[in-house]
Amino acid sequence: MSYYYNPYYGPGHVWWSYPQDGRGNYLIPARQQLTFVLVHGSWADAHFWNGVAAVLRSQGHIVYTPEYAGHGINSNKNVTHAMITKSVVDYIKQMQLQDFILVGHSFGGSVIQKVAEQVPERIKRLVFWDAFVLKDGEAVVDEIPPQTVQGFEQLRAMSADDTIMLPFDIFRALFVNTATTEDAKLFYTSVLPEPAKPLFEKLDLKKFYTLQIPKSYVYFYQDNVLPQGEGYGWNPHMSNRLGLFRLIVGDGDHFTYTRTRPAYLAQKIFEASRD
Repeated sequence: MSYYYNPYYGPGHVWWSYPQDGRGNYLIPARQQLTFVLVHGSWADAHFWNGVAAVLRSQGHIVYTPEYAGHGINSNKNVTHAMITKSVVDYIKQMQLQDFILVGHSFGGSVIQKVAEQVPERIKRLVFWDAFVLKDGEAVVDEIPPQTVQGFEQLRAMSADDTIMLPFDIFRALFVNTATTEDAKLFYTSVLPEPAKPLFEKLDLKKFYTLQIPKSYVYFYQDNVLPQGEGYGWNPHMSNRLGLFRLIVGDGDHFTYTRTRPAYLAQKIFEASRD
């Protein structure tokens, strides 16, 4: 049995409502067991979640990490946002998943917005971790500074298959800015060219903004992918679009903790997901 010691135990402190033993120790409730569907973002694939999924499973949770269209080794990069969404929806239906937490990271935020429109009755809660929450009619690039979009367009034009491959210096500065040089280089070995088309597609999200699914946002302070306070950024710029939502904050950048501190990230996701 686990306990939380109350240093203020006494007759004047009756506002605590947790069950307690005769010595003033508060009993910690059993950890809620949940089912997670983890959706990765751009320049990543389903392996992105390996460490976090392992931690969550070790704690008794059920975890699914679907790979979506245009991603993974030897995948066809000629995909649309609708094709990406469909592959996640199809996975959910094929696995007969119900009452699960749908988590989206980065570009995956736009994916779970569209997935939620198609299977809202199956979802217990939506969790966005430093993820795009697009307005109706927006594309992902509409939430990225113009100079970055110009860089994407140049890289897209240079590719032979309409993809964007981030140079290491950009990846290092924006995605893994808190990592050591060695860890950053290791991360970069798993980075694959990203299909460009889905980033530029305008999305109809009218239905999303009618859904009553509970929502949470996980925001990491050192995430440097988007500038903060200039009409861009994760929180509060995009998180506030969720209306009523739970906010969980933590340290860390956009990618690093998935490998270096997966237990920390898993805990933050759990805090965002529990009842």
